[in-house]
Amino acid sequence: MVRLVMYPEPSNYSYVFDFEENFHYEWTRQWMTENWTNGFYYCTIYAMLVFGLRRMMRDRAGFRLKGLLVLWNVMLATFSLVGFARTAPELFRVLNKYGLHHSVCVTSYVEDDPVSGFWSWLFVLSKLPELGDTIFIVLRKQPLIFLHWYHHITVLLYTWFSYMEFTSSARWFIVMNYSVHSMMYTYYAARAMGYRPPKQVSMFITASQLTQMLVGCFINYTTYGYLKSGGPHSCRVSKLNITLSSAMYFSYLLLFARFFYNAYLNKGGRVSASKKSSKQH
Repeated sequence: MVRLVMYPEPSNYSYVFDFEENFHYEWTRQWMTENWTNGFYYCTIYAMLVFGLRRMMRDRAGFRLKGLLVLWNVMLATFSLVGFARTAPELFRVLNKYGLHHSVCVTSYVEDDPVSGFWSWLFVLSKLPELGDTIFIVLRKQPLIFLHWYHHITVLLYTWFSYMEFTSSARWFIVMNYSVHSMMYTYYAARAMGYRPPKQVSMFITASQLTQMLVGCFINYTTYGYLKSGGPHSCRVSKLNITLSSAMYFSYLLLFARFFYNAYLNKGGRVSASKKSSKQH
């Protein structure tokens, strides 16, 4: 029987803040175990609020909200950039020292690295306030596509469920999401300020989102292979989690591919990427 081995990791950060060094994952997991199902209530309230506001705004002029929109996107861009800078080194180090198996099967990113653990915890919590993206879209009377609200709801539920389970492969999803979000929210902040980046920028961001979904599918496939060959103790992830994650990532892949085609390739039905938001989580 193959068992998980936790490798003690020396800090590889140039500076560690006190709030990072003092992070203890035990209480966060306990809290999520007791509260993760509240995500269903939050998502229900979110859906009712979004579609209720959308109906209310049907015969009203949209709000500009320029200042708030700039602040919102700058805050999320900064948060995502810092989150990437604090979680990516752990993933890169693990891949370099211990290989792919450790990166998808061992939860050292939370249990052995307080910096990565702290920012992984914030990542999970951030999926709740990120629902505010949709409020801006509705109040400004921008097109609200299925991809947008479906993505927000499923990501919140999956990340909270995964943190409750302490899913090992989540380190990949966290780093990728931080990376793409840092670019995406920076782009939206620039647009909110009145800048008009060239089309290639939005095209690159959507391509990055597509790549994220492809890698997510690959990570789930790889994790399932390790779990199947090594038994339930070989990988810190449940079959249910892999099933849910695979279905989620594959659906995202199809939806983002469709968006990419309509926005950039389909001349007959091309939709401006600036109007149809492909915002992620």
